[in-house]
Amino acid sequence: MLIVHVTASLRLLLTLALAFAALSVLALPLSAAPKPGYKAYIVGNAADVPQSPNLTPGLALMGGGTDVDAAFQWMCQRAGGGDFVVIRTTGTDAYNPYIQQLCPQMDSVETIIITTVAGANSSYVSSHIQNAEALWIAGGDQSTYMNLWRGTAVQSGVNYLLNSKGAPVGGTSAGLAVLSQFIYTGAAGSVTSSQALADPFHRYVTLDRDLFQSALGINKIYDSHFVTRDRMGRSLAFLARIVGNGWASQPRGIGVDERTAILVTPNGASTMVGTGAAYFLQAPGPAQVLSPGTPLSYFNVGVYKVPQGGTFNFSTWSGTGGVAYTLNVNAGALTSTQAGGNIY
Repeated sequence: MLIVHVTASLRLLLTLALAFAALSVLALPLSAAPKPGYKAYIVGNAADVPQSPNLTPGLALMGGGTDVDAAFQWMCQRAGGGDFVVIRTTGTDAYNPYIQQLCPQMDSVETIIITTVAGANSSYVSSHIQNAEALWIAGGDQSTYMNLWRGTAVQSGVNYLLNSKGAPVGGTSAGLAVLSQFIYTGAAGSVTSSQALADPFHRYVTLDRDLFQSALGINKIYDSHFVTRDRMGRSLAFLARIVGNGWASQPRGIGVDERTAILVTPNGASTMVGTGAAYFLQAPGPAQVLSPGTPLSYFNVGVYKVPQGGTFNFSTWSGTGGVAYTLNVNAGALTSTQAGGNIY
C-alpha cells in the first residue's frame, strides 16, 4: 500500500509540474517568428495604400558620395505619395528619416536589407517591392546584388515597377551599376583605369548583364564616382569588352560624378541635379587592339560632358549646354581632343 501511495503522489507532482510549465509558456510575451533572410524597417503607415493616379515613371541615376536631396524629391513628386521602398544587402535604415524629412507627402518609407536568396524570394519582400510607389537601390556591392537577386522576386519585382506599374526607380553607386543592361560587377575586386587600359582582360574586369530591364538602360553600362576615382579609362575598356563579347556593336557608357544625379523621364529627356557632371560615351565599334595581357588600343570614342544646367536626351543621344570631344587609347595611353587634353 505504501508503494501505491508514493506512486500516486509522484503522478500528482508530475501533473502539477507540467501544468505550471504550460502556464509559464503562455505567460511569455508573444513575438513574431524570425524573418528569413531579410530585415525590414518602416516609418509611417505600415499598411499599403492605393497608388496615386498621378504616379509617373522616371529614373534617377546617382553617382555615389553624398546623396542629392533634389533627386529624392523628384522621385517623390513623380510617385504622388504612397510607399517609398529602399533595398540593399548591408547597412542600416538611415534612408528612412532622410527620405521622410525630404518627402512628407509619402505615406511610408521602408528599408529592406536582403541578405539571402531566401529573403529575396520571400512573400514579404516581393509584395512590398511591387506595392512601392518609388524604389531606391542603395550603394553597396553590385556583385552581391547580382548573386542574391538574379532569378528572384527582387528581380521580377523591380522589373514590374520599371515596366508595368511605371513607378520611379533610382540607385546610387552599386545601385546605379545594376540599372544598366551591361554591368561591371567588381566580383574579384575594383579595377582601376590604369589596370584596365594596360590589360582589358585583367582579372578585376568582371562584366555581366541583364539584372533589371530598364528601357532607358538598354545597350548601356553605368559607372559612378567617376572623376573622383578616375574611371574614364576603365569605362573605355568595358565598352571594348562588351563589343568583343558580342553583346552589342556600339554600346554606350554613362559616368556620373559623386554628389550628382541624372533625372530621366520616359521619353529619354534628362536634367542634372547636384554639384558635378555626367559623361555620355559612344563606342564607335570594335577596338583596334583587344587581347588578353595586351594594352588596349581604341580610337574615336565619342564623349559628351553635361555639367549642371545642361541636358541630355537618352533617345537621341544628344545634349545641350555641354562639351563634345573624342577620346583615343593607343597601347594603353589615353588622350583627348578636348582643350588642354583633359579627359574629363
